[in-house]
Amino acid sequence: MRDRALDLISLIEMEMRQHGLWSDVEPSAEALASTQPFAVDTLDFEQWVQFIYLPKLTVLIQVGNVPHNVSVCPMAEEAWRHHGDKVMVLLDRIADLDELLSGKRVRE
Repeated sequence: MRDRALDLISLIEMEMRQHGLWSDVEPSAEALASTQPFAVDTLDFEQWVQFIYLPKLTVLIQVGNVPHNVSVCPMAEEAWRHHGDKVMVLLDRIADLDELLSGKRVRE
């Protein structure tokens, strides 16, 4: 499971890069310190995925402290709705990761 989760994280990064959703510029420390869900008050969703979610998830998986209640795909679908069908593979990879970690797959 660990290797599959890390593979999915890499695939998510690759898809985000392909669709221009990956940034070379890290947000400020203040923006990253948000306590709001998905850091909605300081970050765009893709920034939260890149700079908070994926790095923290990678560390948790590597140390064997895998979260079991994960449901990020519905937020990804909402945040990237304006991209249409071109992000379907990306959304599927996020749903795959949700399902692997929590046993639940929620996709519209």
